[in-house]
Order: sequence, then structure tokens, then C-alpha cells
Amino acid sequence: MSADPLIAVLIGPGGVGKGTIAQRLTELDNGLWLSRSWTTRPQRPTETGSEYNFVDRATFEQAIAADQFLEWAEFHGNLYGTPLPKAPNNADILLEIEVQGAEQVRRANADAVVFLILPPSMEELEDRLRVRGDSDDHVARRLSSTPSELNKGHELATYVLVNDDVETVSREILSILEGLRLQRRNPSEKE
Repeated sequence: MSADPLIAVLIGPGGVGKGTIAQRLTELDNGLWLSRSWTTRPQRPTETGSEYNFVDRATFEQAIAADQFLEWAEFHGNLYGTPLPKAPNNADILLEIEVQGAEQVRRANADAVVFLILPPSMEELEDRLRVRGDSDDHVARRLSSTPSELNKGHELATYVLVNDDVETVSREILSILEGLRLQRRNPSEKE
């Protein structure tokens, strides 16, 4: 079995449900460790504060200068980044990040498994953005960047899944991860 943890990356447009899926995955699989990202964006009214480490720009930029991130990117005027992972022993790493960050992760670790999460429709994506409390301007910016995010996401993705239902898509991801873990334990059995 490989000594290095498997790195699973969730990407997709804002509002697609990456955070909810990530939370469900870690509830269903105690062998997954979710790396908590940093951001300079303000906390939404619907958030508890556990979704990100919310920091100011100066703090974030100091961490960049100190080379403390696996990946980081600026998106819609805010900084987002994943600290260098410190997963518990025998745990695989789950990242919930932006497409730009996934490019950096792939450059650093070509074996990272990237899951592109799609919305059932653009109308549903817009509804999800509004339900979580995003302003009209933010919804418009997010929707305008979605096509380019999806194009880049399709280039990066190892797997593409539609989030019609959190439970269903989470179980699909876990099934894929279990197959990958089995291949890592028994490399001679690869297809």
C-alpha cells in the first residue's frame, strides 16, 4: 500500500454544493480528512464560521510569503487557499477548492483525483446561490464566471458528477474512492 495519502479534490462553481458534499463525505468515511481552507471573503449570514478560516488580506498574504499553502488563488476579489495538509496518520485528504487551486494541486501531485461537481441546471445553481444569501451582484458575478470554471473543470476532472442529491453524489464519490484505495493496496489488480 502506498504510504502517501490519496488526495481527493472537489471543484465546481459556487453554489453547486461542494461544502455540503465535503461535510457529508467526512461524516460517512472516517478515513477522509477535510482540509479547512482559508479565505479573505466575508462570512455569509448562513455560515457558522466553521466552513473556512476567515482571515484578513494581510494575514493571508503573510501566509503566502511564508509558503504555507498547498494552493491559493484570487477569485472574485477574494483570496482562497489550502494550507499544507497535516492529515492524521492513515487518512486520505479531501480538498474543497476553486478550479485555479485544483490546477496547482495537480501540478504538485499528478495523482490527485479531481471530482467536478455540476449543478442539475443553471436555474438550480442560481436558486442555490440566492438561498445561501448571496447578493444580486455576487450571484451575477458567479453565474458569469461559471462557464469558464466548468470548461477548465472538465479539463482537470478525473470524474464528473451532477449534484441532484447530496446523499447520492456523496455515495458515488465514496464508491469511486474505495475503488481507488483498493487499487493502491493491490497495484497488480489495476484494470
